[in-house]
Amino acid sequence: MRRRPTLVALVATLLAVAGCGNGAGTPAGSADGTPGAPTGTVTVFAAASLTEAFTTIGHDLEAANPGLTVTLNFAGSSALANQIVQGAPADVFASAAPANMKTVTDAGLAAEQPVTFVRNQLVIAVPPGNPRHVAALADLAQPGVKVALCAEQVPCGAAARTALDAAGVGLTPVTLEQDVKSALAKVKLGEVDAALVYRTDVHAAGDSVAGVEFPESAKAVNEYPIAVLRDAPNPAGARAFLAYVRSAEGQAVLDAAGFQAG
Repeated sequence: MRRRPTLVALVATLLAVAGCGNGAGTPAGSADGTPGAPTGTVTVFAAASLTEAFTTIGHDLEAANPGLTVTLNFAGSSALANQIVQGAPADVFASAAPANMKTVTDAGLAAEQPVTFVRNQLVIAVPPGNPRHVAALADLAQPGVKVALCAEQVPCGAAARTALDAAGVGLTPVTLEQDVKSALAKVKLGEVDAALVYRTDVHAAGDSVAGVEFPESAKAVNEYPIAVLRDAPNPAGARAFLAYVRSAEGQAVLDAAGFQAG
């Protein structure tokens, strides 16, 4: 992926600043802890809704640091948190909700206090042309309308439950998915008439779906925390990734994907 020269300069500056010290008191540097540009492999466990934005960020960081490889593992936040607690090797965890990050911090596995870096909001995803004429949450409870939701243990499912309760809408989904991308896929495949997903997922899907905004989503805004993990195999690379996510360039990538500022 080609990158703008200004971005290379910015990341170099960012890492130089990080090398002078950071919140954890550990300078950025190579995988073995020596100062300098980060090298080696940094493994990031991230919520499925971050797929497009973090893929771009990973490519940008690699381009600015030729010795660094960013490996991304996307899934539902609850599944990722459980994998980390069970010992899966990872350097960074980015969750779609504080509750799943708490699973990791309660286990003492975060190297430092997590920080919120973006927020996200639900919309109703429908097929192009909106054949069922869905205009509000209440329309999802109409007879014959097939709806996909995320399971409530994952952030998109918990947010959907909050929004449905706020609207006083009761519905029985035809499927409960383990991450937001799977719920969206049901709409793309024509298996359901609608799904509650994040605004960013509809944005990333392009013309394959349409998004219907609804006011109750404002009561179910998800905060996304990120943290370097205590047992990170590459702490310098992990801090470089986190610093880039929080930089102006990283935030611009997330903004373009439809996320709200953290």
